[in-house]
Amino acid sequence: MDWEAELAFVIGRAARHVPKSDALGYVAGYSVANDVTVREYQRRTREFLAGKTFEGTTPIGPELVTADEFGGKEPDLEIRCEVDGEVMQHSRTSDLLFGIADIVAYVSGIITLLPGDVICTGTPGGVGDGRDPKVYLKEGQTLRTVVEGLGETVNVCVREARV
Repeated sequence: MDWEAELAFVIGRAARHVPKSDALGYVAGYSVANDVTVREYQRRTREFLAGKTFEGTTPIGPELVTADEFGGKEPDLEIRCEVDGEVMQHSRTSDLLFGIADIVAYVSGIITLLPGDVICTGTPGGVGDGRDPKVYLKEGQTLRTVVEGLGETVNVCVREARV
């Protein structure tokens, strides 16, 4: 299990083939996310999806801050991830590879985005898999993800129960 602190945004109205210049008008609001990833499964194929779809991963919240709080502009926010109080990621959303408007324009060209759809922006450097030596979450560790102005989510890593 690995951490990926991310800015999440929620679509507010149906969006299809949206030009970048109009894209922020389709965003209802923003929240905190951590795209917790099972790296072992992520590497099984060239597609990352399997490592990112386990039950109980990718915590989001605790709040949805509406887009109007940012004056219709793409927010530039500090983003940070800590594991047991040690800062593992620290950056700004403006340093991410793709902006929110870019993501909405691109994804809406592939599928229709619907109100309530949640999209994560990607993560800054500092994930455990990118470290030398690699570092992964262990049972009992506390993961804290913070995005400036949006709050924080705190989660404890637990072993999945077998049914």
